[in-house]
Amino acid sequence: MDRRYLGFQPTECECWRGSVKQRFIFSKYKHYYRAMSPSVPLQEMIRAIRSARTQCEERGVIQRECAAIRAQFRQTDNGGRSHNLAKLLYVHMLGYPAHFGQMECVRMIASPRYSEKRVGYLGAMMLLDEKQDASLLITNSIKNDLSHSNQYVQSLALCTLACMGSAEMCRDLAPEIDRLLRSSNSYIKKKAALCAVHIVRKVHELGELFVPSARSLLSEKNHGVLHGAVVLITELCERSPETLERFRKTVPDLVQIMKGLVISGYSPDHDVAGVSDPFLQVRILRLLRILGRNNEAASDAMNDLLAQVATNTDSTKTVGNAVLYETVLTVLDIKSESGLRVLAVNILGRFLLNNDRNIRYIAMTSLQKIVSTDHNAVQRHRGTIVDCLKDQDASVKRRALELSLALVSASNIRSMMKELLIFLSSCPPELRAQAASGIFNAAERYAPSKRWHIDTILHVLTTAGGDVRDETVPNLIQLITNTSELHCYTVHKLYRELLTDISQQPLVQVACWCIGEYGDLLLKGECQETEAVQVTEDDVLDALEIVLQSHMSTPTTRGFALTATMKLSTRITDNVDRIRSIVSIYGSCIDVELQQRAVEYNALFKKYDHMRAAVLERMPVIQKNSLGQTNGELSEEPIKESQPGKVKQEETALPQQPAGQVCDLLDLLGGSQEPLQPSPSVGGSASTQLTAAPTSAGGDLLDLLGGFEPTPLVPAPTVTVYEKNGVTLTLSCEQQSESGLTVTLTASNSTDSDLSSFTLQAAVPKSVQLQMRAPSRDSLPAHGGAKLTQLVVLNNPNKVNLKMRIRVSYTCQGSVVQDTVQVDSFPGL
Repeated sequence: MDRRYLGFQPTECECWRGSVKQRFIFSKYKHYYRAMSPSVPLQEMIRAIRSARTQCEERGVIQRECAAIRAQFRQTDNGGRSHNLAKLLYVHMLGYPAHFGQMECVRMIASPRYSEKRVGYLGAMMLLDEKQDASLLITNSIKNDLSHSNQYVQSLALCTLACMGSAEMCRDLAPEIDRLLRSSNSYIKKKAALCAVHIVRKVHELGELFVPSARSLLSEKNHGVLHGAVVLITELCERSPETLERFRKTVPDLVQIMKGLVISGYSPDHDVAGVSDPFLQVRILRLLRILGRNNEAASDAMNDLLAQVATNTDSTKTVGNAVLYETVLTVLDIKSESGLRVLAVNILGRFLLNNDRNIRYIAMTSLQKIVSTDHNAVQRHRGTIVDCLKDQDASVKRRALELSLALVSASNIRSMMKELLIFLSSCPPELRAQAASGIFNAAERYAPSKRWHIDTILHVLTTAGGDVRDETVPNLIQLITNTSELHCYTVHKLYRELLTDISQQPLVQVACWCIGEYGDLLLKGECQETEAVQVTEDDVLDALEIVLQSHMSTPTTRGFALTATMKLSTRITDNVDRIRSIVSIYGSCIDVELQQRAVEYNALFKKYDHMRAAVLERMPVIQKNSLGQTNGELSEEPIKESQPGKVKQEETALPQQPAGQVCDLLDLLGGSQEPLQPSPSVGGSASTQLTAAPTSAGGDLLDLLGGFEPTPLVPAPTVTVYEKNGVTLTLSCEQQSESGLTVTLTASNSTDSDLSSFTLQAAVPKSVQLQMRAPSRDSLPAHGGAKLTQLVVLNNPNKVNLKMRIRVSYTCQGSVVQDTVQVDSFPGL
């Protein structure tokens, strides 16, 4: 054992001449001894490595073998170099370091023997890359081998250059590759074409060198040469618009080649599952798609061919489906005829019926991209798409959901919403937020009636209330407020939902708000739209107390419930003392927001009881003006603040009252000299309702918590910083202090497609502190249906020149789009 670890390599005879102990050791570890022998063939080494029982034993075998290989490399007269390098490449494939064999690869490439060249080039492709200096040493050897008389040596050089050639190597050897493209040997030409593709990708300006040769290769009959030529032309056309125009003249040639493949009989050399050379067909279709894009003449030349391929290709095999899919993509991307586009959509519809989930997935991905342009054609497959919502695969479900939401229209809103609501009740948790948001957007755009709209949103809140976005509650409250004829129906329905389940917090918040606003309608028990239920004052207060005391209620929900309880003090007559008792309990609540509200409401009961009826009266109907604003705020942009205790005051101009009629409310909470600002997160609070209260009962009620005078709203200057692909981003600034600045980013979408996963990211100089608030939403409906706003707070203590780089990211029709814009100047600074 000691001799083995000391690096000695005894022969088998020497070991058997030793003691009994030595014989036992050799019999146990003989595979180690054999692995250390320089004459061990590759197969024996592989067998020794595989027989290792632990990773430690495997490392030991490989380390000893590498040591023997390294020693062999140092010998000048070594006849087994290719044998040793082959073993080293196997060690490299196992993930162990083999960098010490790089120079041996260089030496073997320069060898005149083909057997050594073959292993040397293989080692270069595996052990070298363009970032290593050793790769430059083989440039001259490759150049010499490209002119070799043996086609297989030329092939080795072409494969190596195409695999790891650096930009410098490509520039040096490009003329040699162009020369080989004109060779009479098909075996060399197909490899030279693929090598030219690598050169074009590395050095774009060398593409012009290969244009004449690539054009001439299309006349070849060999399928391998044709395949390489089509790949090369595709690469050239994608890199250069000028080259694209030149190759549009080859569309008739490509059409003839494709027709020959489609109508040709059985060919054993190229047939795959009954389709003649599907690989070449797919490549030609991709090239035709590039050549026909935004070009009427080229598109007309290939319309008949595409129709022939779409009708004659067998769709029962995967190979045929691959050709059909490329045909569909080509038809949808060029200026094709309307009948051909319908045929392409029908092929995708057949894909949806395929048992292979991958085929169904790519079919829905393609339909998602064209649903905005070929809406009626896609609508024909609506039933199949909806059935895919029941698929077990999560990715197929997600695509089916996106496509189903895109298919919703005014004519099918009821049937589609029924299916979507069924899906929402059983969909995976990771899809609930997306499904709920899509249902809300569709209901807002295509609702056949206000009652149906409200019922749909309440159904979503009942099913997936915990997964809806923050703006859902204020949006639903606005909808209910503006639908005065349904106030009685809504409050009865929400009251029943509140008694059934209080776990869905958004639903509970809306229910509390409605009970506080329209509690008098609930107590009357008269409702024509729904079954009348007799509700007493105690029943309503019991329900609100359950919400206040429940461990499932969030602080925001408790705020809604407390405000609703306070509002009921002006809508009921027999239980005012009970309401006063409930409110007083929360005057010492540990939650600061809830405590603040309770103290304010207690003050209304005691010191300002004469103002209570006016302060707590019903909220007015929210009207939209011509500028699309609602009570001083953008209707599509609900207020969202990340810091509690701050409120964005609605600066509505109120008539000035005489000084004698204005109550001094600065000491409402005990003589506080500074105004308290409650959080806007609880809709319907006393402070947020003061702006809408009449001024006749108590004067200017804006002074309730602050004693400030209303000032006219001066709009901040706005500039457009980004406008591309229908997405517009505007920026406005407001100076908060000498070093503080608030930037408002507003995004809108004027395209025909909804944008999802919309995010804004900002970067500023290192000395500037940046804080991004939460956006108002994460999607942009089509045709400017809603806007997204996001506040960015900047602190520039060093007064450096302020710049901002903004990244815009969103998903449109399944494709992720990212763009960056830099703002060098800010308006109003």
